[in-house]
Amino acid sequence: MTYSAAALLVATMDTKGQEAKFLAECLEKQNVSVLIMDAGIRGKSPAPVDITREEVAIAGGKTLKEVQTIGHEGKSLEIMVNGAIHLARGLYSQHKIDGVIGLGGSMGTTLGTGVMRDFPVGFPKVMISTMASRDTRAFVGTKDVMMLHSVCDLAGLNRISRKILSNGAMALTGMLQHPAENPAREKPLIFVSTLGTTESCAQQIRETLEEQGKEVIIFHTVGAGGKAMEEMMEQEDVTALVDLSLHEMADHRFGGDYDAGPTRGSTALEQKIPTILGPGNIDFLVTGPLSAAQKQFPERPYHVHNAAITVVRTKREEIDHLAKSLAKFCNKAEGPLKIMVPMRGVSAFDHNEGPLYDPEGPKQFAASMQASLNDEINPDLLPHHINDPEFGRAVIEAVKELID
Repeated sequence: MTYSAAALLVATMDTKGQEAKFLAECLEKQNVSVLIMDAGIRGKSPAPVDITREEVAIAGGKTLKEVQTIGHEGKSLEIMVNGAIHLARGLYSQHKIDGVIGLGGSMGTTLGTGVMRDFPVGFPKVMISTMASRDTRAFVGTKDVMMLHSVCDLAGLNRISRKILSNGAMALTGMLQHPAENPAREKPLIFVSTLGTTESCAQQIRETLEEQGKEVIIFHTVGAGGKAMEEMMEQEDVTALVDLSLHEMADHRFGGDYDAGPTRGSTALEQKIPTILGPGNIDFLVTGPLSAAQKQFPERPYHVHNAAITVVRTKREEIDHLAKSLAKFCNKAEGPLKIMVPMRGVSAFDHNEGPLYDPEGPKQFAASMQASLNDEINPDLLPHHINDPEFGRAVIEAVKELID
């Protein structure tokens, strides 16, 4: 048989050997060759594998016997994940694999997606998992991992598991046999951050910049979005950043759900990427259902976005703290930087007809920034709401000024 592509199948063969073997057969029927990596810790594999658990353990820094005697499943799994990543990275660098697929429960999903997150965006990744109906952020992270819910437990082959495993194999096969085109990188690349509450501004900026011959990538700042943006600024040749949605920084500091980590807001400034900062969406923190929001943030103005998401008005002292934290990043910037503050509101909620309007919020942010920035940085205080066309046009002009 002539194979058209090669897939790495990552599994714990002691518990998922039968299912992994079936999955491999499904792929091979579609002319996809399969390398099976066994990262199981207990038991034995019921079928031959291409990369043994002993090899995985050694690559992770321990012998398999040492891993088995640790007595802590989390620590043992961490070693096997690290070993699997190391070996998978080697296969990728040698052009021996074109995609990766995994299957399992909580431990197998941690293993499989741990490997997948090490591959670049665009590299085919499919994870068949009993955990795919839950919050998958810990598994997906900032990468394009396709997660397929197994519906039933992956414990033997039956009329349900056979369908799901076959569908997973066909999903990977489709990606392998019809790879996405890699367009030429000729246009200047602009990153823009936004959330639905600054969408009008972001879309105006995107449409205008695209008309001017730029390529615009918008990141949805739900935690993973901002984190992915920060990571990709280190990987892509970014011409400029328009950071219109900074609430992830507030969520990190004050307990909101859309937390993008402590480095959110710093990468572009460190990389000398021309940057425009607008304090969009700093008027709220994002949390869960209303009952949870009221418990976590009592006696505050709330807005129920939907049954699962409630936004909570930020306090003045939180805005003050956020402005000072951002100013510390800005004071270290070596590249072009412009800070633009819409003084009539920073989100659709922070509007005179919105549910969280506070006209003093932008003033608080601007005053704290001005007091904390060095003398070389002077924020532009604009008499507009962030979603006003006038503010969008000012940002577009600033982009042109910085990159020219």
